[in-house]
Amino acid sequence: MWLAIEEYRNQNITAVRYEKTEADGVVWDTDYIMNFSDMKMSIQLDRSYLEKALAIDPSFSTPHFITLLIEHGYLSDDRNLPILRKPVFVKEDNLEILIDVINGDTKYRLPVVYISKTYYGEDPVDIWRLAGRLKGVAHVLVEEGTYLNTRIRQLCNDKNEFYGAIGVYFPNATYGHRKYMYRDYEGADIVLSEKVIRSVIQYSNAQMMDKLYTWQGVNNALLRDRLSSKGVELLQAKIEKDRVVAESDELIESVDEDIQSLKKQVEALTRANKALTYENQGLRAKMSNADNMPILFLGEEEDFFQDDIKEILLDALESVLSNYVSQSRRKDVLQDIIASNDCKRRVAERGEQLKNLLKGDKTMSGSIKRTLQDMGFVITEEGKHCKLTYYGDGRYMATLAKTPGDSRSGMNIALEIIKMMF
Repeated sequence: MWLAIEEYRNQNITAVRYEKTEADGVVWDTDYIMNFSDMKMSIQLDRSYLEKALAIDPSFSTPHFITLLIEHGYLSDDRNLPILRKPVFVKEDNLEILIDVINGDTKYRLPVVYISKTYYGEDPVDIWRLAGRLKGVAHVLVEEGTYLNTRIRQLCNDKNEFYGAIGVYFPNATYGHRKYMYRDYEGADIVLSEKVIRSVIQYSNAQMMDKLYTWQGVNNALLRDRLSSKGVELLQAKIEKDRVVAESDELIESVDEDIQSLKKQVEALTRANKALTYENQGLRAKMSNADNMPILFLGEEEDFFQDDIKEILLDALESVLSNYVSQSRRKDVLQDIIASNDCKRRVAERGEQLKNLLKGDKTMSGSIKRTLQDMGFVITEEGKHCKLTYYGDGRYMATLAKTPGDSRSGMNIALEIIKMMF
């Protein structure tokens, strides 16, 4: 762990960087940039990984420091909504807050997450945990009860989420509105929560930051000011040259060396900032480029790993190519799509890996468990069996005996998993 503090007094800014390296190889960098002239603070949390890092945990929540700011009353309200780490319950007496958001009549600085009650009047996710993980970056509104359904639908022309669906309403109209449907299966609440959190975090990461609200930007400005200050010292040194030539020459040489060193640092930081700026611009272009509309839009399913859905679609297209004659319109179109959307095909490779892992009469050892976890399975023990849940999604489960009854049972389970999940 280490902490660095820089003061940029010309702009009344204090910048702090805190870095922590976990035992599993995860590196957390948290930057706090406070502008005392504007009374605004930027908090940025970045997660990276060392080469020795173990399996990556995709879950994410905002820094605990925001909780301290909330508890001590340092954060100004977002219009008529306070910044909280707990949900706001939508009732009869404050229904207009939700209606204005759904109808687009009110825009807040932060995204608004609306959680409707399920058909049975329950919360589709852990609302307290979700609000805690999104503290400071989103407002969480929760329907108090299903008795509000009819009234809400009337006031917003049936545009609202209901029966467990969750809506995420972003301040930027061009970013749109995300709707996540509720499905009743084991582990659905966790999957749904992660989808909502990921959409809010992605929106936050896409925002353009003023350079003086970033750690690198403040350090770059400080170096430029120091370089300018050295230039003034150099001018004074030249004026003094006529009086004390020998001492002045020595001073100028020292100043020149300092200036050259500072220039190199400024150039390095400038290149790094430009690279990050271009990277961010590229990501925004991919998200907002209206000239390259996709052939198909993604539904509510999300990738379990990189190019998961893309690989499934391409495999499905390839499997039906033989159904069409050569030089037919359908075959030419499908071949063109497949050729234009290349990605690494891992289905066969993962299938062979799973069959080799489970074939024979192997017992469930620690090494087998670790390999299955690396392949995306969440493993829970139930008596003499282990339940395998693919990426924690309760729709895709298989049961595996800790000690198989015969040499074919492991292979049978592997084939079942490949058919249902790969």
